[in-house]
Amino acid sequence: QVRLVESGGGSVQAGGSLRLSCAASGNAYYLAMFRQAPGKEREGVAGVNTRNGGKAYADSVKGRFTISQDNTKNTLYLQMNSLKPEDTGMYYCAADCPAGLVSNICRYWGQGTQVTVSS
Repeated sequence: QVRLVESGGGSVQAGGSLRLSCAASGNAYYLAMFRQAPGKEREGVAGVNTRNGGKAYADSVKGRFTISQDNTKNTLYLQMNSLKPEDTGMYYCAADCPAGLVSNICRYWGQGTQVTVSS
């Protein structure tokens, strides 16, 4: 069993930065952040294989977002820079995703944290 708790969401102007955190209890082989904008499907943003450190990003966030993990704290971080209004949405932490970011079929989900980027 893996429990996930997100934090760090908020409101920011375009061009600003936010850092999301996801505290994970239990062992997971894959941790990721997904997001869902109003009226849109949930999409994968960034993920990390906790065993080999391999990382993946959605094309829309490459060069702007950085995912990292602190193994001592069992915490996942998503540093989001150069934020755009289209980054607005509910951001969810997820664990154990057999298809990585391609599909939102993950075994465990957090409750989500809202990110709002104004122009």
